[in-house]
Amino acid sequence: MHLRAALFLVVVLLAPAASAAGWSITQQVAGTPLAPAESARAGAAISAALVRLPPRWRDAPGLDVVVDWRDDLPDDVHGRTFGAHLRLRRTLLADDASAQPLHVALLHELAHRYDRSPHGGLSRDPRLRDLAGWPQRPLRFGMRVRDNAMHDRSPDAYERASPAEFVAVNLEHFLLDAEYACRRPALHAYFAAHFDWAPPHAPCAPDLPFVEAEPGADAAPLLALDPARVYAIDYLLAEGNARPMSRWGHSMLRLVICAPGRAPGPDCRLDLAHHRVLSFRAFVDDVQISSLRGLTGRYPSRLFVLPLDQVIDEYTRIELRGLQSIPLQLSTGEITSLLTQAANLHWSYDGRYYFVGNNCAVETWKLLQTGVPRLADARLRSITPTGLLRKLVRSGDADPTVLDREDAVRGGHYFPSADAEYQALLDVARAAQPLPVARVDAWLDLAPDMRAPWLASAQLRDGAALLVLEHAARRREELRLRDLLKRQLLDPRHADDAAPALATLRDLLVAGDALSRPAQLLPDGYGLPQADERTALQDDVEARALGLRGLRGQLEDEARMALPPEARARVAALDRNVDTLGTRLRELHRQAGGLQLD
Repeated sequence: MHLRAALFLVVVLLAPAASAAGWSITQQVAGTPLAPAESARAGAAISAALVRLPPRWRDAPGLDVVVDWRDDLPDDVHGRTFGAHLRLRRTLLADDASAQPLHVALLHELAHRYDRSPHGGLSRDPRLRDLAGWPQRPLRFGMRVRDNAMHDRSPDAYERASPAEFVAVNLEHFLLDAEYACRRPALHAYFAAHFDWAPPHAPCAPDLPFVEAEPGADAAPLLALDPARVYAIDYLLAEGNARPMSRWGHSMLRLVICAPGRAPGPDCRLDLAHHRVLSFRAFVDDVQISSLRGLTGRYPSRLFVLPLDQVIDEYTRIELRGLQSIPLQLSTGEITSLLTQAANLHWSYDGRYYFVGNNCAVETWKLLQTGVPRLADARLRSITPTGLLRKLVRSGDADPTVLDREDAVRGGHYFPSADAEYQALLDVARAAQPLPVARVDAWLDLAPDMRAPWLASAQLRDGAALLVLEHAARRREELRLRDLLKRQLLDPRHADDAAPALATLRDLLVAGDALSRPAQLLPDGYGLPQADERTALQDDVEARALGLRGLRGQLEDEARMALPPEARARVAALDRNVDTLGTRLRELHRQAGGLQLD
Protein backbone atom coordinates (compact mmCIF):
# COMPACT_ATOMS: atom_id res chain seq x y z
CA MET A 1 0.00 0.00 0.00
CA HIS A 2 1.23 3.49 -0.85
CA LEU A 3 0.74 6.17 1.83
CA ARG A 4 -0.09 9.69 0.85
CA ALA A 5 3.00 11.92 1.06
CA ALA A 6 1.92 14.05 4.03
CA LEU A 7 0.46 11.23 6.06
CA PHE A 8 2.22 9.78 9.04
CA LEU A 9 0.87 6.91 11.09
CA VAL A 10 -0.40 7.70 14.56
CA VAL A 11 -1.33 4.58 16.48
CA VAL A 12 -4.02 4.94 19.06
CA LEU A 13 -4.55 1.76 20.99
CA LEU A 14 -8.18 1.39 21.87
CA ALA A 15 -9.55 -0.96 24.44
CA PRO A 16 -9.83 -4.50 23.09
CA ALA A 17 -13.00 -4.53 21.10
CA ALA A 18 -13.68 -8.20 21.54
CA SER A 19 -12.02 -11.36 22.65
CA ALA A 20 -12.32 -15.07 22.10
CA ALA A 21 -10.96 -18.06 23.91
CA GLY A 22 -7.80 -18.17 21.82
CA TRP A 23 -7.26 -14.69 20.40
CA SER A 24 -8.25 -11.07 20.70
CA ILE A 25 -9.05 -8.11 18.46
CA THR A 26 -7.71 -4.62 19.10
CA GLN A 27 -8.09 -1.51 17.02
CA GLN A 28 -5.81 1.30 15.94
CA VAL A 29 -6.34 4.34 13.76
CA ALA A 30 -4.18 6.47 11.52
CA GLY A 31 -4.61 10.20 12.23
CA THR A 32 -7.68 11.48 14.00
CA PRO A 33 -9.07 9.09 16.64
CA LEU A 34 -12.40 7.46 15.97
CA ALA A 35 -15.43 9.48 16.95
CA PRO A 36 -17.73 7.86 19.54
CA ALA A 37 -20.24 6.89 16.83
CA GLU A 38 -17.51 5.39 14.69
CA SER A 39 -16.13 3.49 17.64
CA ALA A 40 -19.56 2.15 18.48
CA ARG A 41 -20.16 0.95 14.93
CA ALA A 42 -16.71 -0.66 14.82
CA GLY A 43 -17.25 -2.48 18.09
CA ALA A 44 -20.71 -3.68 17.04
CA ALA A 45 -19.37 -4.95 13.70
CA ILE A 46 -16.51 -6.80 15.34
CA SER A 47 -18.81 -8.39 17.91
CA ALA A 48 -21.25 -9.42 15.17
CA ALA A 49 -18.40 -10.96 13.15
CA LEU A 50 -17.19 -13.01 16.10
CA VAL A 51 -20.68 -14.35 16.69
CA ARG A 52 -20.83 -15.58 13.08
CA LEU A 53 -17.48 -17.36 13.12
CA PRO A 54 -17.45 -21.16 13.47
CA PRO A 55 -16.48 -22.22 17.02
CA ARG A 56 -13.36 -23.98 15.76
CA TRP A 57 -12.20 -20.73 14.14
CA ARG A 58 -13.30 -18.44 16.96
CA ASP A 59 -11.63 -20.56 19.64
CA ALA A 60 -8.37 -21.26 17.77
CA PRO A 61 -5.25 -19.92 19.52
CA GLY A 62 -2.72 -17.54 18.01
CA LEU A 63 -5.02 -15.54 15.73
CA ASP A 64 -4.69 -12.14 17.42
CA VAL A 65 -5.87 -9.36 15.14
CA VAL A 66 -5.18 -5.65 14.95
CA VAL A 67 -7.78 -3.68 12.99
CA ASP A 68 -6.28 -0.58 11.34
CA TRP A 69 -8.91 1.99 10.32
CA ARG A 70 -7.35 3.92 7.45
CA ASP A 71 -8.04 6.68 4.95
CA ASP A 72 -5.32 5.79 2.44
CA LEU A 73 -6.59 2.58 0.83
CA PRO A 74 -7.21 2.64 -2.95
CA ASP A 75 -10.68 3.74 -3.99
CA ASP A 76 -11.83 0.26 -4.96
CA VAL A 77 -10.39 -1.50 -1.90
CA HIS A 78 -12.29 -1.93 1.36
CA GLY A 79 -9.61 -3.87 3.18
CA ARG A 80 -6.25 -5.58 3.11
CA THR A 81 -4.52 -8.00 5.44
CA PHE A 82 -0.82 -8.01 6.35
CA GLY A 83 0.05 -10.58 8.97
CA ALA A 84 -2.08 -9.84 12.03
CA HIS A 85 -3.03 -6.38 10.73
CA LEU A 86 -6.40 -5.93 9.04
CA ARG A 87 -6.43 -2.59 7.23
CA LEU A 88 -10.02 -1.43 6.71
CA ARG A 89 -11.40 1.67 5.04
CA ARG A 90 -12.47 4.13 7.69
CA THR A 91 -15.36 5.45 5.59
CA LEU A 92 -17.11 2.13 6.24
CA LEU A 93 -17.85 3.59 9.70
CA ALA A 94 -19.53 6.75 8.35
CA ASP A 95 -23.03 7.68 9.55
CA ASP A 96 -24.57 7.19 6.10
CA ALA A 97 -22.68 3.99 5.29
CA SER A 98 -24.57 0.71 5.04
CA ALA A 99 -23.62 -1.86 7.65
CA GLN A 100 -23.43 -4.70 5.09
CA PRO A 101 -20.19 -3.60 3.35
CA LEU A 102 -18.56 -3.21 6.78
CA HIS A 103 -19.60 -6.72 7.86
CA VAL A 104 -18.49 -8.22 4.54
CA ALA A 105 -15.10 -6.45 4.57
CA LEU A 106 -14.41 -7.48 8.15
CA LEU A 107 -15.27 -11.15 7.54
CA HIS A 108 -13.28 -11.12 4.29
CA GLU A 109 -10.10 -9.92 6.01
CA LEU A 110 -10.61 -12.19 9.02
CA ALA A 111 -10.86 -15.05 6.52
CA HIS A 112 -7.47 -14.10 5.06
CA ARG A 113 -6.00 -14.06 8.57
CA TYR A 114 -7.43 -17.51 9.31
CA ASP A 115 -6.49 -18.97 5.91
CA ARG A 116 -2.84 -17.91 6.31
CA SER A 117 -2.57 -19.43 9.77
CA PRO A 118 -1.66 -23.02 10.62
CA HIS A 119 -5.34 -23.62 11.42
CA GLY A 120 -6.49 -22.70 7.91
CA GLY A 121 -4.48 -23.38 4.79
CA LEU A 122 -7.68 -23.80 2.81
CA SER A 123 -6.37 -21.99 -0.26
CA ARG A 124 -3.45 -24.44 -0.41
CA ASP A 125 -5.67 -27.53 -0.18
CA PRO A 126 -5.76 -29.44 -3.53
CA ARG A 127 -9.39 -30.35 -2.92
CA LEU A 128 -10.40 -26.70 -2.54
CA ARG A 129 -8.47 -25.74 -5.66
CA ASP A 130 -10.24 -28.45 -7.65
CA LEU A 131 -13.64 -27.20 -6.52
CA ALA A 132 -12.68 -23.57 -7.05
CA GLY A 133 -11.59 -23.97 -10.68
CA TRP A 134 -7.80 -24.40 -10.52
CA PRO A 135 -7.47 -28.12 -11.40
CA GLN A 136 -4.29 -29.94 -12.29
CA ARG A 137 -2.94 -29.81 -15.81
CA PRO A 138 -2.91 -33.17 -17.55
CA LEU A 139 0.50 -32.78 -19.19
CA ARG A 140 2.30 -30.94 -16.35
CA PHE A 141 2.43 -33.14 -13.31
CA GLY A 142 1.74 -31.28 -10.08
CA MET A 143 1.04 -27.96 -11.86
CA ARG A 144 -2.37 -26.35 -11.96
CA VAL A 145 -4.09 -24.14 -14.48
CA ARG A 146 -3.54 -20.43 -13.90
CA ASP A 147 -6.71 -19.07 -15.47
CA ASN A 148 -9.88 -19.93 -13.61
CA ALA A 149 -12.62 -20.75 -16.16
CA MET A 150 -15.54 -20.66 -13.70
CA HIS A 151 -16.70 -17.38 -15.24
CA ASP A 152 -20.45 -17.71 -14.91
CA ARG A 153 -22.88 -17.28 -12.03
CA SER A 154 -20.20 -15.97 -9.68
CA PRO A 155 -21.03 -14.02 -6.49
CA ASP A 156 -17.97 -11.82 -7.06
CA ALA A 157 -15.55 -11.92 -10.00
CA TYR A 158 -12.77 -11.08 -7.53
CA GLU A 159 -12.91 -14.67 -6.28
CA ARG A 160 -11.05 -15.77 -9.42
CA ALA A 161 -8.08 -13.48 -8.68
CA SER A 162 -6.38 -16.22 -6.64
CA PRO A 163 -7.23 -19.23 -4.45
CA ALA A 164 -6.74 -17.01 -1.38
CA GLU A 165 -9.33 -14.51 -2.60
CA PHE A 166 -11.62 -17.37 -3.55
CA VAL A 167 -11.52 -18.66 0.03
CA ALA A 168 -12.16 -15.22 1.50
CA VAL A 169 -15.08 -14.41 -0.82
CA ASN A 170 -16.71 -17.79 -0.32
CA LEU A 171 -16.29 -17.76 3.44
CA GLU A 172 -18.18 -14.44 3.41
CA HIS A 173 -21.10 -16.13 1.67
CA PHE A 174 -20.82 -19.32 3.71
CA LEU A 175 -21.28 -17.24 6.86
CA LEU A 176 -23.72 -14.60 5.61
CA ASP A 177 -25.92 -16.14 2.90
CA ALA A 178 -28.60 -18.61 3.99
CA GLU A 179 -28.86 -19.86 0.36
CA TYR A 180 -25.15 -20.64 -0.02
CA ALA A 181 -25.70 -24.33 0.82
CA CYS A 182 -28.16 -24.60 -2.09
CA ARG A 183 -26.29 -22.41 -4.57
CA ARG A 184 -22.83 -23.91 -4.01
CA PRO A 185 -23.52 -27.23 -2.28
CA ALA A 186 -20.10 -28.79 -2.85
CA LEU A 187 -18.24 -25.79 -1.41
CA HIS A 188 -20.69 -25.54 1.48
CA ALA A 189 -20.05 -29.20 2.27
CA TYR A 190 -16.29 -28.59 2.09
CA PHE A 191 -16.36 -25.69 4.56
CA ALA A 192 -18.82 -27.51 6.84
CA ALA A 193 -16.51 -30.53 6.95
CA HIS A 194 -13.46 -28.36 7.66
CA PHE A 195 -15.09 -26.53 10.56
CA ASP A 196 -17.27 -29.46 11.66
CA TRP A 197 -20.04 -26.85 11.77
CA ALA A 198 -22.35 -24.94 9.46
CA PRO A 199 -24.58 -21.91 9.95
CA PRO A 200 -28.35 -22.28 9.60
CA HIS A 201 -29.39 -22.37 5.96
CA ALA A 202 -32.52 -22.50 3.84
CA PRO A 203 -33.86 -25.94 2.80
CA CYS A 204 -32.58 -26.99 -0.62
CA ALA A 205 -34.54 -28.53 -3.47
CA PRO A 206 -33.72 -32.24 -3.90
CA ASP A 207 -33.12 -31.92 -7.64
CA LEU A 208 -30.38 -30.32 -9.73
CA PRO A 209 -31.19 -28.05 -12.69
CA PHE A 210 -29.76 -28.70 -16.16
CA VAL A 211 -30.61 -27.21 -19.54
CA GLU A 212 -30.56 -29.62 -22.47
CA ALA A 213 -28.67 -28.04 -25.34
CA GLU A 214 -30.50 -30.06 -28.02
CA PRO A 215 -33.82 -31.22 -26.53
CA GLY A 216 -36.15 -33.42 -28.52
CA ALA A 217 -39.49 -32.10 -29.72
CA ASP A 218 -41.38 -33.79 -26.87
CA ALA A 219 -38.83 -33.13 -24.10
CA ALA A 220 -38.74 -30.31 -21.56
CA PRO A 221 -35.39 -28.54 -22.06
CA LEU A 222 -35.15 -27.52 -18.38
CA LEU A 223 -34.32 -30.80 -16.68
CA ALA A 224 -34.81 -31.17 -12.91
CA LEU A 225 -32.54 -34.11 -12.09
CA ASP A 226 -33.10 -35.83 -8.76
CA PRO A 227 -29.91 -37.73 -7.84
CA ALA A 228 -32.07 -40.25 -5.97
CA ARG A 229 -33.43 -41.40 -9.36
CA VAL A 230 -29.95 -42.05 -10.80
CA TYR A 231 -29.26 -45.74 -10.35
CA ALA A 232 -25.77 -45.72 -11.90
CA ILE A 233 -23.29 -43.70 -13.92
CA ASP A 234 -21.46 -45.33 -16.83
CA TYR A 235 -18.33 -44.31 -18.66
CA LEU A 236 -19.67 -43.93 -22.19
CA LEU A 237 -17.03 -44.31 -24.89
CA ALA A 238 -17.72 -43.56 -28.53
CA GLU A 239 -15.27 -45.71 -30.44
CA GLY A 240 -12.84 -44.03 -32.77
CA ASN A 241 -12.93 -43.77 -36.53
CA ALA A 242 -10.65 -42.57 -39.30
CA ARG A 243 -11.31 -38.86 -38.80
CA PRO A 244 -8.29 -37.20 -37.14
CA MET A 245 -10.35 -35.57 -34.38
CA SER A 246 -12.16 -38.84 -33.60
CA ARG A 247 -9.31 -41.32 -33.81
CA TRP A 248 -9.12 -41.96 -30.04
CA GLY A 249 -12.86 -41.91 -29.41
CA HIS A 250 -14.98 -39.57 -27.31
CA SER A 251 -15.44 -39.62 -23.51
CA MET A 252 -18.88 -39.12 -21.98
CA LEU A 253 -20.81 -40.10 -18.86
CA ARG A 254 -24.17 -41.85 -19.08
CA LEU A 255 -26.70 -41.23 -16.34
CA VAL A 256 -28.90 -44.30 -15.80
CA ILE A 257 -32.03 -42.48 -14.63
CA CYS A 258 -35.00 -44.50 -13.41
CA ALA A 259 -38.44 -43.80 -14.82
CA PRO A 260 -40.78 -42.00 -12.42
CA GLY A 261 -42.26 -44.48 -9.97
CA ARG A 262 -39.55 -47.12 -10.46
CA ALA A 263 -37.37 -47.91 -7.46
CA PRO A 264 -33.63 -47.64 -8.22
CA GLY A 265 -32.33 -51.00 -9.38
CA PRO A 266 -31.03 -52.93 -12.41
CA ASP A 267 -34.37 -52.55 -14.22
CA CYS A 268 -33.67 -48.82 -14.53
CA ARG A 269 -31.31 -49.73 -17.37
CA LEU A 270 -34.44 -50.47 -19.40
CA ASP A 271 -35.67 -46.88 -19.05
CA LEU A 272 -33.57 -45.64 -21.97
CA ALA A 273 -35.89 -42.74 -22.76
CA HIS A 274 -35.05 -41.20 -19.37
CA HIS A 275 -31.28 -41.67 -19.57
CA ARG A 276 -29.09 -38.63 -20.16
CA VAL A 277 -25.49 -38.11 -21.27
CA LEU A 278 -22.97 -35.59 -19.93
CA SER A 279 -20.63 -34.67 -22.75
CA PHE A 280 -17.88 -32.05 -22.88
CA ARG A 281 -17.83 -30.61 -26.37
CA ALA A 282 -16.36 -27.67 -28.20
CA PHE A 283 -18.99 -25.08 -29.00
CA VAL A 284 -17.99 -24.15 -32.54
CA ASP A 285 -19.02 -20.53 -32.82
CA ASP A 286 -17.23 -19.95 -36.14
CA VAL A 287 -19.35 -22.74 -37.74
CA GLN A 288 -16.26 -24.52 -38.98
CA ILE A 289 -14.11 -26.90 -36.97
CA SER A 290 -10.54 -25.80 -37.41
CA SER A 291 -7.64 -27.96 -36.28
CA LEU A 292 -5.56 -24.87 -35.63
CA ARG A 293 -8.25 -23.28 -33.48
CA GLY A 294 -8.68 -26.59 -31.69
CA LEU A 295 -4.97 -26.76 -30.91
CA THR A 296 -4.84 -23.18 -29.64
CA GLY A 297 -7.92 -23.37 -27.44
CA ARG A 298 -10.07 -20.89 -29.34
CA TYR A 299 -13.21 -23.00 -29.00
CA PRO A 300 -15.31 -22.82 -25.81
CA SER A 301 -15.51 -26.09 -23.90
CA ARG A 302 -18.87 -26.67 -22.22
CA LEU A 303 -20.73 -29.46 -20.48
CA PHE A 304 -23.66 -30.52 -22.69
CA VAL A 305 -26.62 -32.52 -21.38
CA LEU A 306 -28.11 -34.72 -24.11
CA PRO A 307 -30.77 -37.47 -24.36
CA LEU A 308 -29.17 -40.90 -24.62
CA ASP A 309 -31.26 -41.91 -27.64
CA GLN A 310 -30.00 -38.84 -29.51
CA VAL A 311 -26.39 -39.73 -28.68
CA ILE A 312 -26.92 -43.33 -29.81
CA ASP A 313 -28.39 -42.17 -33.10
CA GLU A 314 -25.64 -39.61 -33.68
CA TYR A 315 -22.76 -42.03 -33.19
CA THR A 316 -24.06 -45.42 -34.31
CA ARG A 317 -26.25 -44.46 -37.30
CA ILE A 318 -24.68 -41.27 -38.62
CA GLU A 319 -21.00 -41.52 -37.71
CA LEU A 320 -21.06 -45.36 -37.71
CA ARG A 321 -19.21 -45.63 -34.39
CA GLY A 322 -19.97 -48.11 -31.65
CA LEU A 323 -20.73 -47.02 -28.07
CA GLN A 324 -19.40 -48.80 -24.98
CA SER A 325 -21.33 -48.16 -21.75
CA ILE A 326 -19.22 -49.36 -18.83
CA PRO A 327 -20.54 -49.03 -15.24
CA LEU A 328 -18.46 -47.01 -12.79
CA GLN A 329 -18.13 -48.40 -9.28
CA LEU A 330 -19.72 -45.53 -7.36
CA SER A 331 -21.66 -45.45 -4.12
CA THR A 332 -24.97 -43.64 -3.83
CA GLY A 333 -23.26 -40.74 -2.07
CA GLU A 334 -20.57 -40.57 -4.76
CA ILE A 335 -23.21 -40.45 -7.50
CA THR A 336 -24.85 -37.49 -5.76
CA SER A 337 -21.48 -35.76 -5.32
CA LEU A 338 -20.57 -36.29 -8.98
CA LEU A 339 -23.91 -34.96 -10.21
CA THR A 340 -23.62 -31.94 -7.93
CA GLN A 341 -20.23 -31.08 -9.41
CA ALA A 342 -21.61 -31.62 -12.92
CA ALA A 343 -24.42 -29.14 -12.17
CA ASN A 344 -21.87 -26.66 -10.81
CA LEU A 345 -19.83 -26.90 -14.03
CA HIS A 346 -22.94 -26.72 -16.19
CA TRP A 347 -23.89 -23.34 -14.70
CA SER A 348 -20.44 -21.85 -14.06
CA TYR A 349 -17.81 -23.30 -16.39
CA ASP A 350 -16.86 -21.88 -19.79
CA GLY A 351 -13.44 -23.29 -20.55
CA ARG A 352 -11.23 -23.58 -23.62
CA TYR A 353 -11.22 -26.74 -25.71
CA TYR A 354 -7.82 -28.06 -26.82
CA PHE A 355 -7.66 -31.19 -28.94
CA VAL A 356 -4.64 -32.32 -26.90
CA GLY A 357 -4.47 -30.54 -23.54
CA ASN A 358 -8.12 -29.98 -22.61
CA ASN A 359 -10.26 -32.34 -24.64
CA CYS A 360 -13.21 -34.53 -23.70
CA ALA A 361 -11.01 -37.05 -21.85
CA VAL A 362 -9.27 -34.38 -19.78
CA GLU A 363 -12.54 -32.64 -18.95
CA THR A 364 -14.16 -35.95 -17.95
CA TRP A 365 -11.15 -36.84 -15.80
CA LYS A 366 -11.35 -33.49 -14.00
CA LEU A 367 -15.08 -33.93 -13.40
CA LEU A 368 -14.58 -37.43 -12.01
CA GLN A 369 -11.79 -36.55 -9.60
CA THR A 370 -13.50 -33.37 -8.39
CA GLY A 371 -16.95 -34.91 -8.13
CA VAL A 372 -15.66 -38.07 -6.40
CA PRO A 373 -12.77 -37.02 -4.09
CA ARG A 374 -11.33 -40.51 -3.66
CA LEU A 375 -10.68 -40.69 -7.41
CA ALA A 376 -8.13 -37.89 -7.03
CA ASP A 377 -5.74 -40.56 -5.71
CA ALA A 378 -6.49 -43.06 -8.49
CA ARG A 379 -4.04 -41.54 -11.02
CA LEU A 380 -6.63 -41.32 -13.78
CA ARG A 381 -4.93 -38.49 -15.67
CA SER A 382 -5.12 -39.11 -19.43
CA ILE A 383 -5.41 -37.11 -22.62
CA THR A 384 -7.22 -39.83 -24.60
CA PRO A 385 -10.66 -41.38 -23.98
CA THR A 386 -9.31 -44.92 -24.33
CA GLY A 387 -6.44 -44.10 -21.98
CA LEU A 388 -8.86 -42.81 -19.34
CA LEU A 389 -10.93 -45.97 -19.65
CA ARG A 390 -7.83 -48.17 -19.19
CA LYS A 391 -6.94 -46.29 -16.01
CA LEU A 392 -10.48 -46.54 -14.66
CA VAL A 393 -10.34 -50.29 -15.26
CA ARG A 394 -6.88 -50.61 -13.70
CA SER A 395 -7.97 -48.75 -10.55
CA GLY A 396 -11.03 -50.97 -10.21
CA ASP A 397 -13.45 -48.09 -10.76
CA ALA A 398 -14.88 -49.39 -14.05
CA ASP A 399 -16.13 -52.88 -14.87
CA PRO A 400 -15.42 -53.79 -18.52
CA THR A 401 -16.61 -57.39 -18.12
CA VAL A 402 -20.13 -56.29 -19.09
CA LEU A 403 -18.86 -56.04 -22.68
CA ASP A 404 -17.86 -59.72 -22.67
CA ARG A 405 -21.33 -60.99 -21.82
CA GLU A 406 -23.60 -62.43 -24.49
CA ASP A 407 -26.33 -59.98 -23.52
CA ALA A 408 -24.09 -56.87 -23.75
CA VAL A 409 -26.21 -55.41 -26.54
CA ARG A 410 -29.55 -56.47 -25.10
CA GLY A 411 -28.50 -55.20 -21.66
CA GLY A 412 -27.62 -51.78 -23.03
CA HIS A 413 -23.89 -51.98 -22.37
CA TYR A 414 -22.93 -51.95 -26.03
CA PHE A 415 -24.56 -50.07 -28.88
CA PRO A 416 -22.99 -51.37 -32.10
CA SER A 417 -22.31 -49.28 -35.14
CA ALA A 418 -25.05 -49.58 -37.72
CA ASP A 419 -22.55 -50.61 -40.40
CA ALA A 420 -23.06 -54.32 -39.61
CA GLU A 421 -26.84 -53.83 -39.78
CA TYR A 422 -26.48 -51.97 -43.06
CA GLN A 423 -24.27 -54.72 -44.47
CA ALA A 424 -26.87 -57.32 -43.55
CA LEU A 425 -29.55 -55.28 -45.32
CA LEU A 426 -27.38 -55.02 -48.42
CA ASP A 427 -26.87 -58.80 -48.35
CA VAL A 428 -30.67 -59.22 -48.33
CA ALA A 429 -30.94 -56.98 -51.38
CA ARG A 430 -28.06 -58.74 -53.15
CA ALA A 431 -29.83 -62.07 -52.67
CA ALA A 432 -32.72 -60.69 -54.70
CA GLN A 433 -30.83 -58.62 -57.28
CA PRO A 434 -27.32 -58.71 -58.81
CA LEU A 435 -26.19 -55.43 -57.27
CA PRO A 436 -22.89 -54.06 -58.64
CA VAL A 437 -21.06 -53.93 -55.27
CA ALA A 438 -20.73 -56.28 -52.29
CA ARG A 439 -19.80 -53.87 -49.48
CA VAL A 440 -22.28 -51.45 -47.98
CA ASP A 441 -19.82 -48.54 -47.86
CA ALA A 442 -19.26 -48.93 -51.62
CA TRP A 443 -23.04 -48.99 -52.18
CA LEU A 444 -23.53 -45.81 -50.15
CA ASP A 445 -20.68 -44.11 -52.02
CA LEU A 446 -22.34 -44.68 -55.39
CA ALA A 447 -23.96 -41.63 -56.97
CA PRO A 448 -27.72 -41.65 -56.19
CA ASP A 449 -28.57 -41.83 -59.92
CA MET A 450 -26.46 -44.99 -60.22
CA ARG A 451 -28.50 -46.67 -57.47
CA ALA A 452 -31.84 -45.55 -58.92
CA PRO A 453 -32.31 -48.43 -61.48
CA TRP A 454 -31.88 -51.06 -58.79
CA LEU A 455 -34.35 -49.28 -56.55
CA ALA A 456 -36.93 -49.12 -59.36
CA SER A 457 -36.88 -52.92 -59.81
CA ALA A 458 -36.94 -53.83 -56.11
CA GLN A 459 -39.62 -56.07 -54.62
CA LEU A 460 -41.06 -55.92 -51.10
CA ARG A 461 -38.28 -57.68 -49.16
CA ASP A 462 -35.22 -56.23 -50.85
CA GLY A 463 -37.01 -52.91 -51.40
CA ALA A 464 -37.56 -52.48 -47.65
CA ALA A 465 -33.87 -53.15 -47.05
CA LEU A 466 -32.82 -50.72 -49.78
CA LEU A 467 -35.14 -48.02 -48.41
CA VAL A 468 -33.36 -48.15 -45.04
CA LEU A 469 -30.03 -47.89 -46.84
CA GLU A 470 -31.24 -44.97 -48.92
CA HIS A 471 -32.24 -43.10 -45.75
CA ALA A 472 -28.78 -43.88 -44.38
CA ALA A 473 -27.20 -42.56 -47.58
CA ARG A 474 -29.15 -39.33 -47.26
CA ARG A 475 -28.09 -38.82 -43.62
CA ARG A 476 -24.51 -39.67 -44.54
CA GLU A 477 -24.65 -37.13 -47.34
CA GLU A 478 -26.00 -34.52 -44.94
CA LEU A 479 -23.03 -35.12 -42.66
CA ARG A 480 -20.60 -34.88 -45.58
CA LEU A 481 -22.17 -31.70 -46.91
CA ARG A 482 -22.32 -30.00 -43.51
CA ASP A 483 -18.71 -28.85 -43.59
CA LEU A 484 -18.99 -27.93 -47.26
CA LEU A 485 -22.08 -25.88 -46.49
CA LYS A 486 -20.41 -24.07 -43.59
CA ARG A 487 -17.48 -23.08 -45.76
CA GLN A 488 -19.79 -22.05 -48.58
CA LEU A 489 -21.88 -19.83 -46.31
CA LEU A 490 -18.78 -18.01 -45.09
CA ASP A 491 -17.19 -17.62 -48.50
CA PRO A 492 -17.32 -13.89 -49.45
CA ARG A 493 -17.54 -14.85 -53.11
CA HIS A 494 -20.98 -16.34 -52.46
CA ALA A 495 -22.18 -13.75 -49.93
CA ASP A 496 -25.16 -12.64 -52.03
CA ASP A 497 -26.38 -16.13 -52.79
CA ALA A 498 -25.91 -17.25 -49.17
CA ALA A 499 -27.24 -14.11 -47.46
CA PRO A 500 -30.56 -15.58 -46.18
CA ALA A 501 -28.94 -18.81 -44.99
CA LEU A 502 -26.03 -16.95 -43.41
CA ALA A 503 -28.39 -14.75 -41.40
CA THR A 504 -30.33 -17.83 -40.26
CA LEU A 505 -27.10 -19.61 -39.41
CA ARG A 506 -25.97 -16.73 -37.22
CA ASP A 507 -29.34 -16.74 -35.44
CA LEU A 508 -28.97 -20.49 -34.97
CA LEU A 509 -25.53 -20.09 -33.41
CA VAL A 510 -26.79 -17.42 -31.02
CA ALA A 511 -29.68 -19.64 -29.97
CA GLY A 512 -27.40 -22.65 -29.55
CA ASP A 513 -24.88 -20.63 -27.57
CA ALA A 514 -27.54 -19.56 -25.07
CA LEU A 515 -28.71 -23.14 -24.44
CA SER A 516 -25.17 -24.55 -24.24
CA ARG A 517 -24.17 -21.87 -21.71
CA PRO A 518 -27.36 -21.45 -19.66
CA ALA A 519 -25.90 -18.94 -17.21
CA GLN A 520 -26.36 -16.33 -19.95
CA LEU A 521 -30.12 -16.72 -19.48
CA LEU A 522 -29.87 -15.69 -15.81
CA PRO A 523 -27.78 -12.53 -15.54
CA ASP A 524 -28.36 -12.13 -11.79
CA GLY A 525 -27.65 -14.48 -8.91
CA TYR A 526 -24.86 -16.99 -8.46
CA GLY A 527 -24.37 -20.73 -8.32
CA LEU A 528 -27.21 -23.16 -8.98
CA PRO A 529 -30.49 -21.40 -9.81
CA GLN A 530 -33.07 -21.47 -7.03
CA ALA A 531 -36.83 -21.92 -7.22
CA ASP A 532 -37.75 -18.36 -8.24
CA GLU A 533 -34.99 -18.30 -10.87
CA ARG A 534 -36.06 -21.65 -12.30
CA THR A 535 -39.65 -20.43 -12.58
CA ALA A 536 -38.49 -17.35 -14.48
CA LEU A 537 -36.25 -19.54 -16.67
CA GLN A 538 -38.81 -22.19 -17.61
CA ASP A 539 -40.77 -20.34 -20.28
CA ASP A 540 -37.65 -18.67 -21.70
CA VAL A 541 -35.82 -21.98 -22.17
CA GLU A 542 -38.81 -23.66 -23.78
CA ALA A 543 -39.29 -20.76 -26.19
CA ARG A 544 -35.61 -20.81 -27.11
CA ALA A 545 -35.63 -24.58 -27.68
CA LEU A 546 -38.69 -24.25 -29.93
CA GLY A 547 -37.03 -21.40 -31.82
CA LEU A 548 -33.86 -23.45 -32.22
CA ARG A 549 -35.78 -26.31 -33.85
CA GLY A 550 -37.51 -23.85 -36.15
CA LEU A 551 -34.23 -22.27 -37.17
CA ARG A 552 -32.76 -25.67 -38.02
CA GLY A 553 -35.63 -26.42 -40.38
CA GLN A 554 -35.42 -22.96 -41.92
CA LEU A 555 -31.66 -23.26 -42.38
CA GLU A 556 -32.00 -26.63 -44.10
CA ASP A 557 -34.35 -25.12 -46.69
CA GLU A 558 -32.30 -21.94 -47.23
CA ALA A 559 -28.91 -23.58 -47.18
CA ARG A 560 -29.62 -25.87 -50.12
CA MET A 561 -29.74 -22.83 -52.34
CA ALA A 562 -26.23 -21.92 -51.21
CA LEU A 563 -24.75 -25.30 -52.14
CA PRO A 564 -22.83 -25.74 -55.39
CA PRO A 565 -25.02 -27.01 -58.26
CA GLU A 566 -23.53 -30.52 -58.17
CA ALA A 567 -24.19 -30.81 -54.42
CA ARG A 568 -27.78 -29.62 -54.84
CA ALA A 569 -28.27 -32.15 -57.61
CA ARG A 570 -26.98 -34.98 -55.41
CA VAL A 571 -29.30 -34.02 -52.53
CA ALA A 572 -32.25 -33.79 -54.95
CA ALA A 573 -31.40 -37.22 -56.34
CA LEU A 574 -31.31 -38.70 -52.84
CA ASP A 575 -34.73 -37.23 -52.05
CA ARG A 576 -36.04 -38.56 -55.36
CA ASN A 577 -34.73 -42.05 -54.62
CA VAL A 578 -36.39 -42.12 -51.20
CA ASP A 579 -39.71 -40.86 -52.57
CA THR A 580 -39.68 -43.20 -55.57
CA LEU A 581 -38.82 -46.28 -53.54
CA GLY A 582 -41.35 -45.41 -50.87
CA THR A 583 -44.08 -45.05 -53.47
CA ARG A 584 -43.11 -48.36 -55.09
CA LEU A 585 -43.19 -50.23 -51.77
CA ARG A 586 -46.62 -48.87 -50.91
CA GLU A 587 -47.94 -49.98 -54.31
CA LEU A 588 -46.37 -53.45 -53.97
CA HIS A 589 -47.83 -53.77 -50.51
CA ARG A 590 -51.27 -52.76 -51.80
CA GLN A 591 -51.05 -55.29 -54.62
CA ALA A 592 -50.14 -57.98 -52.10
CA GLY A 593 -53.34 -57.20 -50.19
CA GLY A 594 -51.62 -55.68 -47.20
CA LEU A 595 -52.43 -52.56 -45.26
CA GLN A 596 -51.64 -49.17 -46.78
CA LEU A 597 -48.15 -48.05 -45.80
CA ASP A 598 -47.56 -44.52 -44.55
